[in-house]
Amino acid sequence: MTMRYSINKSVVAATVAVASLFLGGCSSLSKVAADGTTEKPVFPDPRKVTFNNDQGTFPNRDSLKLVKAGMTKDQLYHLLGRPHFQEGFFGVREWDYLFHFRTPKNGKNYVTTCQFKVLFDKRYRAQQFFMRPVGEPNGICTFGDNVEVRQFDLAADGVFAFGKSDLKNLTASGKRKLQNLARNIDQFGAIESIEITGYTDTLGSESYNRSLSEQRASTVKQYLGMLGIPLSVMNARGAGETAAFAQCNERMEKAALIDCLAPNRRVTIKVKGVGKPSAPR
Repeated sequence: MTMRYSINKSVVAATVAVASLFLGGCSSLSKVAADGTTEKPVFPDPRKVTFNNDQGTFPNRDSLKLVKAGMTKDQLYHLLGRPHFQEGFFGVREWDYLFHFRTPKNGKNYVTTCQFKVLFDKRYRAQQFFMRPVGEPNGICTFGDNVEVRQFDLAADGVFAFGKSDLKNLTASGKRKLQNLARNIDQFGAIESIEITGYTDTLGSESYNRSLSEQRASTVKQYLGMLGIPLSVMNARGAGETAAFAQCNERMEKAALIDCLAPNRRVTIKVKGVGKPSAPR
């Protein structure tokens, strides 16, 4: 009889311990309403990451852009992986991540760290999202539609000697223009992609013009890489001949025709970047 009482007492103690653990998991850092929102998000200490070897992860930007309100936990897990902090085992209505983003600037590669929070409604559907920087304010740790696309057009005649395409024939003014372009690219908080497209006029054969336009785009990519822009984010291609910028009478004298067609000889650089750094305070 005494032995039975002792066993029951142990079972009760174990049950209480487990219940306490689960009840502890029900508590949230933030006060989350039934609709999955809060007026004051509370973030965990970024130094207390539970998973991923206490380091956080480098998320895929494309996956992060797919995160939308109404998603289930399974859908978020598929896009972002498991949350990085231990927030409980039962009734959890907020997930926290520690994300790192590579942010090249001034020829050097930096890492910016952000905390990302997802809040769920009572049906465990994601409803509200928050992101904040770990450290100094910046334009990278923002969530939502903060992607900007800017296009820069460079007249090839001001960058290359006529009919040329290699680094050796990159003009002094062309180098200055590309240096200014690199400074403009540095204004983005983080770069997703840079599309470099070369164009020529209609003089010469189609195959020659395609090859020339491709070589010029590749040289621009190479020079920007020398200025510190990561080659991994740049894609260069040649589009060949175009008449999109200037249409000229081909009966003109050759020198006049070459001058008239100058706007068609160009290189366009389309930069897709995420966020801009905040102004210094």
